Amino acid sequence: MKIRFGYVANALGLWDASPSKTLTFTRYSTLPKDERMEKLKFITAQNLYHTKRILYYNIAHEIEIYRFSSSLVPLATHPEVMWDFWTPFKDEWVEIGNIVRHFKLRVSFHPNQFTLFTSPREEVTVNAVKSMDYHFKMLKAMNALDKGLINIHIGGAYGDKEKSLIRFHQNLKELPKEIKKHMTLENDDKTYDVQETLLACEKENIPMVLDYHHYMANNVENDLPIYLHRIFDTWNNVGILPKVHISSPKSEQAYRAHADLVSLEFVLPFLKMAKELNQDFDIMIEAKQKNLAMQRLVEEIAAIRGVKRISSASVEW
Repeated sequence: MKIRFGYVANALGLWDASPSKTLTFTRYSTLPKDERMEKLKFITAQNLYHTKRILYYNIAHEIEIYRFSSSLVPLATHPEVMWDFWTPFKDEWVEIGNIVRHFKLRVSFHPNQFTLFTSPREEVTVNAVKSMDYHFKMLKAMNALDKGLINIHIGGAYGDKEKSLIRFHQNLKELPKEIKKHMTLENDDKTYDVQETLLACEKENIPMVLDYHHYMANNVENDLPIYLHRIFDTWNNVGILPKVHISSPKSEQAYRAHADLVSLEFVLPFLKMAKELNQDFDIMIEAKQKNLAMQRLVEEIAAIRGVKRISSASVEW
């Protein structure tokens, strides 16, 4: 079993490398009209430049799994802005995509929690489609659609989980098929558990991203061993290795919050469970210390008897 590790958005330790610099609509509105577009372009240029720096950092450290920041483009989906963010930066998007393809990096996006398809309000679904389209356009601009994926949660229960799940499947029909092909679903820490998310994925033929921390925060029974092989099987049709999200609780009192680092003790039961399936897969680290937490966890796992470290960010067990 081979496991590759990655992290989210920002490489800590790189000076001033945030790919998520932003501009609020309030601040945008106060700018003179002739300066607004220049400000949007300036911040986007910074974010794309920092993304390239981070990708090269990843390559130097043999990190093949990476999640792009969803904030690369400020105000990209705001109804009063909705600007053309791909044409002015065509060369930059292409360059990022060339790096991804040349070094065979696995990249993804994770839109915010408001990108959901369970709401009874039509405008929420409309905005969810806009958000998915925004992320899809970025992958398309990079020419990274062959492996690039967009991960979301099912959404809220709105007082009736059964009806909300029915509404999820209905509202999802509003998402263009070409975008849905790049979509994954993840179990959450409060509402839709592993079983419910898996059933939705199987019904829609969507790969499921297992979040182990969410599972530990939101499971009625210790049922993950029953479903893990089916979760991994949802990836068969897309021809990409299964992906799992890993983090650990900040504290018992703040159990759902992510800690700075990842506790090996917390995640080891899952790793042993996965080993029984002998299935290669990828892990996205969602700890606050990002790449630093990832590198520390890899070192700790590599110290386990029977585990061989095969690169800076991957092991074989």
